[in-house]
Amino acid sequence: MKFTASLCLAIAVATGALAEGADLVIAPPAEGSVSKQVGLEAWARIYEVASHPRCANCHTGPSDRPMWSGPTYGKARPHGMNIRAGESRIGAESLLCSTCHTTKAEDWENANEMPHAAPRVAMGWALAPVEAHWFGRTSEEICAQLRDPDLNGGRDVLEIAEHLGHDLILHWAWAPGGGREPAPYSLQEHVDDILIWGVAGYPCPDT
Repeated sequence: MKFTASLCLAIAVATGALAEGADLVIAPPAEGSVSKQVGLEAWARIYEVASHPRCANCHTGPSDRPMWSGPTYGKARPHGMNIRAGESRIGAESLLCSTCHTTKAEDWENANEMPHAAPRVAMGWALAPVEAHWFGRTSEEICAQLRDPDLNGGRDVLEIAEHLGHDLILHWAWAPGGGREPAPYSLQEHVDDILIWGVAGYPCPDT
């Protein structure tokens, strides 16, 4: 993936539902301004986010079973009630994810404040695509996946950042409510790190 000059434009993505209530600014550093070392430092932070339960639990790859893991769950285990997302990744073959993860559009400020209740966002709940297999994978494995257009939805670094801007399930990871541990850093910091990593040439550990 080539980082083009067009990525040096600053783009404000106004979603109206971002974590911390702010607009996300996509402002890549100037091409050639980021060293490999700084890029690897950014990647280490990206991996902290990608491997965190708020993100990894729905990135189960070929398995159609979301996971429950993290400090409040004890030993990692598949989603309760024998939930299967199927090939559709939304449970269309058996029980839709949206049966419990509803998209009720009222009282969003308190939508996820009840502990142990199914999280809700203003879009359809779903597992990540099969190609985005992150649960239990190493930093090297996830890095190789994320920079491979055959495994990341054909996206360059700007398109990855924009995806983070409009996917409300991802926003939930930083404001999960109900006593759940949020993903580390902030959504804006995570997008900044994605852009830094891209400008550095998508370096991966030990490569």
